Amino acid sequence: MLSDAALPVVEATLPVVGEHIQEIASRFYRHMFEEHPELLDGIFNRGNQADGRQQQALAGSVAAFAGYLVSNPTDLPDHLLSRISHKHASLGVRPDQYDIVAENLMWAIGDVLGDAVTPQVADAWGEVYWLMANMLINQERGLYGAVGLTPETVYRRWRVAERTQETPDTVALVVERVDDQEVKPSLPGQYVTARLRMPDGVLQPRQYSLTRVDDGEHRAFAVKRVHTAGKPDGEMSNLIHDQVQVGDEIELSAPFGDVVLEYTDRPLVLASAGIGITPMAGMLSHLVNGGTRRPILFLHADDSIHTYALREQVVADLDRLPNATAATWLLDTDGAEGFDAEQGFMDLRERDLPVDAQYYLCGPLPFMQSVRSALIERGVPARDIQYEVFGPDLWLADFA
Repeated sequence: MLSDAALPVVEATLPVVGEHIQEIASRFYRHMFEEHPELLDGIFNRGNQADGRQQQALAGSVAAFAGYLVSNPTDLPDHLLSRISHKHASLGVRPDQYDIVAENLMWAIGDVLGDAVTPQVADAWGEVYWLMANMLINQERGLYGAVGLTPETVYRRWRVAERTQETPDTVALVVERVDDQEVKPSLPGQYVTARLRMPDGVLQPRQYSLTRVDDGEHRAFAVKRVHTAGKPDGEMSNLIHDQVQVGDEIELSAPFGDVVLEYTDRPLVLASAGIGITPMAGMLSHLVNGGTRRPILFLHADDSIHTYALREQVVADLDRLPNATAATWLLDTDGAEGFDAEQGFMDLRERDLPVDAQYYLCGPLPFMQSVRSALIERGVPARDIQYEVFGPDLWLADFA
């Protein structure tokens, strides 16, 4: 919690800091990379920097954290930081790197707000940062320890054993182990970070959801090509699509991610759109492997039957689950003859939904906002709705 000296200062300055937080975040990253360009080699993804998502995510998390401290002065929002700590652990972030962030973030606050940042204000916001940083460091230490790894050993090499062109824009990869190190099993819904060297020699990371239950020797994930020629936000997917072939070796982190399927007897609803199907496919694979009999409703929306990645795997797994049903929405139903699908966008306003269900969402941000809003309007408690975001989290859901 904030000290008695810092709390009123943060409360008084939160509006002006919040008003300028986007600019602060932008200048922070620019200054930090000028001072420490090595952080763009293996830790930070250039695409997320280029399109502004990383800056938005930082701004949102800092503002939400500070606001929570002011509104709940006797509490610390561990739950708000869980998603961030899992991402950091999958990247191999080290505790000492938080010092670099602190130095450059405080520089950016002073650079944007100028004389308004008195020593008292600087100390108060430094306290906010280190409360947040120390909570993340502690959470990440626990995550590394749970898998018996350190930031320096979180990655290992895997060999591509299978490559399947699922759709014109999506390739599915199965990788196999190349060493004798123990493989820690993934949990349903988790992801790994793939790290590849770009043509200019810079190592770039990107997270991909695991699409099948582990068998001890293999892992599976799928990659959708991002069509942004000449821009860094598509460089990882394009490199995988164009160059990574069977027999090649790639670096993958241990599995992380806090949006993990909870094993209960409650009904389950999985709702996805587009490539958001990947963590849902992984959850279904785990459910089949565990022989579950819980009621499952699988909902998916896509552009067309031709862009529906992992469809054969998902349909086969649904057939193996005794209490599973599914519904599909396609914007274009051409070629989908014989496949039960509604035309248009997913609409849950009139659809029968199971009572006391748990919900997991993944897909484009507008899709998740629409589906979540519809569920909330129908009385589904916010605590029963979890969502996975690809890339930096630009949408901080309710604290509930």
